[in-house]
Amino acid sequence: MLTVEHDAVTSVAGPLVVLDDADDLAYGELVDLYTTDGVARRGQVLALDNSYAVVQVLGGTAGIGLSGTTVTSRGRPARTGVGLDYLGRVLDGAGRPRDDGPEPLAEDWVDVAGLPLNPVRRDHPDQMIETGVSAIDGLLTLVRGQKLPIFSGYGLPADDLAARIAVQARVPGEDDGFAVVFAAMGVTRRTADYFTEQLRAGGALERSVLLLNLAQDPTPERILTPRVALTIAEHLAFTHGMHVLVVLTDMTSYCEALREISAAREELPGRRGYPGYTYTDLSTIYERAGRVRGRPGSLTQIPILSMPDDDISHPVPDLTGYITEGQIVLSRALDRQGVSPPIDVLPSLSRLMGSGIGAGRTREDHRPVADQVYACHARGLEVRRLLSVVGEAALSAEDRRYLEFSRRFEKEIVGQGTDRRSITATLDAFWSLLRIFPPEELRRLPPNLLHRYLPAPAAPAPPAPTPPATGPTH
Repeated sequence: MLTVEHDAVTSVAGPLVVLDDADDLAYGELVDLYTTDGVARRGQVLALDNSYAVVQVLGGTAGIGLSGTTVTSRGRPARTGVGLDYLGRVLDGAGRPRDDGPEPLAEDWVDVAGLPLNPVRRDHPDQMIETGVSAIDGLLTLVRGQKLPIFSGYGLPADDLAARIAVQARVPGEDDGFAVVFAAMGVTRRTADYFTEQLRAGGALERSVLLLNLAQDPTPERILTPRVALTIAEHLAFTHGMHVLVVLTDMTSYCEALREISAAREELPGRRGYPGYTYTDLSTIYERAGRVRGRPGSLTQIPILSMPDDDISHPVPDLTGYITEGQIVLSRALDRQGVSPPIDVLPSLSRLMGSGIGAGRTREDHRPVADQVYACHARGLEVRRLLSVVGEAALSAEDRRYLEFSRRFEKEIVGQGTDRRSITATLDAFWSLLRIFPPEELRRLPPNLLHRYLPAPAAPAPPAPTPPATGPTH
């Protein structure tokens, strides 16, 4: 191993240490930093420039000085253990046990940097993951191998929705072979305890791997957390053939850590201070989702992103939208009305929905009835805006039906509360709500589906016969 003498440390800035005479170090290599107290801190080579090396210190740089510090190379990149023994465990952001249990039995040790899936080997996603949330399953269907982010403003219940999906998600028709890898970045201890208790109470912890990077943990560890999570998930998916759902929350915290390290390196900032390579960095995370041709497993991602000031054009959601296949948007207005979960379906989208629904996957009526519900709700929101201008008295009977549909859709379908709905129950709820309209107004539904799922109302019962009148008796 290469030992760099203490006088090679030339500067310390934030979480970074700069070394001179480091010709033998390699990019991404792990090192150990020893201060005068003899305590080792792990670091990783972040950049190389001639004989200089920039090392991000995972344990923080407090107490590290220009003298009295030695650096020892481990001669390998950052790695994490992988294997089935990681299921049911709670780890820190670097993959070490946080649940007071023993070190998981690793089947292998793998470089956390990973690689995006080879496009030639990719298989097209075509089977859904049922989340139990009607707005998602019915209108924004999540497909195995997809990356579908959730965009949330600060203060909205994105954490609740993330935990709920982790507990409720399953593959229809397959009771085994489904796992969840849940990675939380920069969260408070209270939020970390909430995620742990939700997965434990819902009975999902035994099929999950929970990685918790707390707000007080070192910033560089936050950069490792999603990569450790994805490395563990890839082994479960592509070695053991499992269907793995990876929930990453909050990717905005991840990008803020990226910005902090970039500022410490004195790099030229991009939009809102984020480094110019933010898009490339995010793509190395998101593009690790997918399916591999010839292998049974799949890796699906749900990243959670907080939007400062509810700004969907903020760099983090904006760049994410270019890489991922749609988005689920949470609405502050719905949240104030008590709608739970407050999913705004109109700006939301799942670009792979059409590949995972229909006969043989969900049900033959899924696409048509979803299109009809979406169109009716959009028309109802237009009527709601019109109502504020012309008043209710000016609305036609048809307008009133759309207004009533939109109100009930938000209350009964989107705002389902804590209940879990199967995809069949969701589609039946769609048809039940569409009974507000006469069949001739449901122009997106073919006659055969209308006849099967929207039977005509029963004919009114004939009036009871009138008894013959009886005259006075003489």
